[in-house]
Amino acid sequence: MSSNTKQVRKPELLAPAGGFEQLRYALYFGADAVYLACDKFGLRQRAQNFSLADMPRAVQMAHDAGAKVYVTLNAYLHDEDLSDLPEYLAALAAAGVDAFIVSDLGVFALAREHAPQVDLHISTQASVSNVEAARMWHRLGAKRIVTAREMSLEEIAQLKAELPDVEVEVFVQGAMCMAISGRCLISDYLTGRSANQGNCVQPCRWSYHLEEQTRPGELFPIEEDERGTYIMNSKDLNVHVGLDLDTLDVLNVEHFGSRKELFFKPLEKKKAFYVATVVNAYRQVLDGGDPVQWGSELERISHRPYSTGFFYGDAQQSFEDDIYVQLYDWVAEVVESRPIEATATENDLDFTQGMWQTIVYCRNRFYEGDTLELLSPHCEVTPVLVVGLEEVFPVVDVRDDEGLDNPELKDASASKQNERCFDSSERAVAIANTIPVEVANKAMGAYAFITPMPLHRYDILRAKRRDPSKKN
Repeated sequence: MSSNTKQVRKPELLAPAGGFEQLRYALYFGADAVYLACDKFGLRQRAQNFSLADMPRAVQMAHDAGAKVYVTLNAYLHDEDLSDLPEYLAALAAAGVDAFIVSDLGVFALAREHAPQVDLHISTQASVSNVEAARMWHRLGAKRIVTAREMSLEEIAQLKAELPDVEVEVFVQGAMCMAISGRCLISDYLTGRSANQGNCVQPCRWSYHLEEQTRPGELFPIEEDERGTYIMNSKDLNVHVGLDLDTLDVLNVEHFGSRKELFFKPLEKKKAFYVATVVNAYRQVLDGGDPVQWGSELERISHRPYSTGFFYGDAQQSFEDDIYVQLYDWVAEVVESRPIEATATENDLDFTQGMWQTIVYCRNRFYEGDTLELLSPHCEVTPVLVVGLEEVFPVVDVRDDEGLDNPELKDASASKQNERCFDSSERAVAIANTIPVEVANKAMGAYAFITPMPLHRYDILRAKRRDPSKKN
């Protein structure tokens, strides 16, 4: 390679983790870093989040997987909120978190004082939309700027060109707020729940009518829709829709130089299926996969109509309604696969020879004979036929309260679990009994069926809805 050849570095893939389950799936499907909130000072107080006592375990999980942990402290605080912050910052630093995401200058100052070893990232809530604002934050000690969502790709590229030593982070997937960088007062006004304190109820998604003062009760739709109008209802962000290899080159090299840049998933109350599907789709493209093929994966999750936000022009609104589209459901979480022992005789060929018994936890209903789709890291989406469905009665559940593997609950003879997934030959579940069934319909119940290949711990099996309006 010529010494003049630029070395392309992949963007860092950053994913939300609203709880331990989302954290596990973000890591399993290839996130380079995760961002999460604790029980205070973040902007998603209605999510499950993590307690301060959870943080050492969460950080250890991420670091063991080679990923970083960024904690959001981006609520706008009043003086009475600050008394607990120094001790909180010190505890997070002791847990080993890699960065704080902040928007308030007072929080920034206290973080510099009480946790100087932790990097500081400036939240999109700070509305950094120009070079001089970014430059000032950098002078104060910020390592990274999360750009305002109102910036175009051209403006982001110019910011990076002007400040090559500043890490630049951008949102590329998820819900968009109708207010400037999420700083909205409607929720507080209508319900007393402040968006700037992390308790937004998303009233911009509600339907509204116009009422004339002298005609109480006579409602006029602002748009022709019998359910009301959605004048503040923005489309969901999806840069993958317009993402191609040329765009990736722009993000990585031509404008942003050789430093890592970020695809940033918004910190919302997203479930593990959403996190796994989105992280997997972007991971596949960043690793060289076809953007068109993997972009279609983002149609499999629950979402509103998509747009590319402000990246290539003005963001778009969805005036018609706030109906989510969801075509697929997560129906099974893989626990392990084990080879089926041969039982055939000379006169009785056994079709299960060379097959695997795959044990799963039921997430949503599925049936004998269903063709499911397998989602597994670094693999193509693969059809899996449900054959020989049985309900499984394990000797002991291998999970803890968060649905994670707990070695203290495993049978003593079980092999040690690999950090990322079970090896197919390891017997992590001791089975007491099984019975044949036609449908798996017990939430988080254990089931088994026959597969032609081994599946791995934390692989996802999903099913297409027969009727998009309801689960199968």
